[in-house]
Amino acid sequence: MAHPSNFGEHQARLRSMYEADYPQGVVVDPTPITVGEEITILYYGLLARNGADQVYLHTGYGDAREWRDVCDLKMSRTGWGWVKTLEIPDLARFNFCFRDSAENWDNNNGINWSFEIHNGIRRN
Repeated sequence: MAHPSNFGEHQARLRSMYEADYPQGVVVDPTPITVGEEITILYYGLLARNGADQVYLHTGYGDAREWRDVCDLKMSRTGWGWVKTLEIPDLARFNFCFRDSAENWDNNNGINWSFEIHNGIRRN
């Protein structure tokens, strides 16, 4: 069963995510994250505020200190910041940070962002 967005749908969803004013300008929706489902990441943090011409979502799975399946995903510019929707294919921990085309990084002061991935089975 898909977890519904915490913020609504379409453009209203992005506006609501932005207006939630999350710390460091990073919003992940929906949470909790379930394997096999899509999430949307909205970024309006340091690189966005400094006028980056392009932002990339740098992702990996597993231990927060030893990422595997690392890749950079091009984000799309919106009126509320940079956005990327992706499917979570792995039950391992999902880790990410951001970089711009000039190789400036926003890695949350060296700790990145890291989320536990759930298998979708509810426990009673």
